[in-house]
Amino acid sequence: MNHPTIAALDIGSSKVCCIIAHVNKDKKIKITGYGYNASSGIKNGVITDINQATISVCNAVESAEQKANERINSVILNVSGDKTVAYNRSSSISLKRNRPIGEADLNKVMEKGLTKINVGNNELIHCLLTNYKIDGGEDVKDPRNIYGEELSVNIMLGMFPSLSYRNLASVVEAARLGIDTKVLTAYASGLACLVEDEREYGATIIDIGGGTTSIATFKGGFPIAFSTIPVGGINITRDIALGLTTSFEHAEDLKIRSGCAFNVGHDEREIINVYPLGEEDDSSIRQMKRADLNRIIAPRVEEMFELVAHKLDAHGLHNRQNHRVVLTGGCSQLVGIREVANMILDKQVRLGGPRNLQGIPEQLNNNPIFSTALGMLLFEINNIERKPKKVISHVAGEGSRFSKIFNWIRQNS
Repeated sequence: MNHPTIAALDIGSSKVCCIIAHVNKDKKIKITGYGYNASSGIKNGVITDINQATISVCNAVESAEQKANERINSVILNVSGDKTVAYNRSSSISLKRNRPIGEADLNKVMEKGLTKINVGNNELIHCLLTNYKIDGGEDVKDPRNIYGEELSVNIMLGMFPSLSYRNLASVVEAARLGIDTKVLTAYASGLACLVEDEREYGATIIDIGGGTTSIATFKGGFPIAFSTIPVGGINITRDIALGLTTSFEHAEDLKIRSGCAFNVGHDEREIINVYPLGEEDDSSIRQMKRADLNRIIAPRVEEMFELVAHKLDAHGLHNRQNHRVVLTGGCSQLVGIREVANMILDKQVRLGGPRNLQGIPEQLNNNPIFSTALGMLLFEINNIERKPKKVISHVAGEGSRFSKIFNWIRQNS
């Protein structure tokens, strides 16, 4: 096929989005249809109701199929949640001094690094060769034709709990779809929103979704760290609903229309209307200061970025002043959130939407709500991952004699 069809399915805690596209021989993407709706049965990236989540997926997919005037059979699936696991693995081989590094050496060190990867109780989502080193020196993107004594490679592994992934896959299968590729949410958003220099010299993408905030740090063109925190835009909305004793829907509207991540002087004078819970008519409206709304929002936003700062600190990035941060996702549109991120993270922060695709529909263009889904399309057409030949699912303690006997009985029963 000259124009094969690919489809991205972004399943989030607040929305489900499906985008269908055609790809030509030059890897140019043409979007033919998209659909999205509020999600149900999903909390903090975890499936809590298979049936409700399946309905949400079916509605988004059918809407996209109608616009594209075609049916899809499989999707690229995003994976997110606060249980995301990531770590680096490295391998090294000795080199012959009388000849430069060749393709055979690259394959050898790579195959060694991909041997018997132990994922424990996790599903392997990513296996990325991030950089090479020669004799323990600086990172090298392409070591071919260089002389040295030792060649090493770093491999970034991104994983997700097996049971949580199985529930996610069950929803997709219930919607009569297959899974072509899996991609972590923040990785996809980084591909869509970060410019080439940011991915090369160092930047962190922070995708603030409904139930979780997904984080990916890039350097040398590849992600070098993944993490997630269980806080997102829904937490802010719930705080408003509880603090003002109003409905979740009205709290969401207040957040979008009047909310700000910090207070300014005129907020003490500006008045907003609040509908009490269960009283949705104009006669029951309560009036209050906008500052009271923002005093509810601000602590949760500050908490969110303090948790992000802890994650960056764990990856050794918190004190790097030249390290950029890009905010995306639906909640990144909250007024004042960039300023709060700049203050707490002490870094240069910008807001980012998908910008690395040409000719996309106006409603999707540079819209942070669709960063993940559009990034998933980019991931699929440029995917160069090499998965290991053998994955081990042993957890700590399984090496005991008793556990070996138990596993033998389980496998042979």
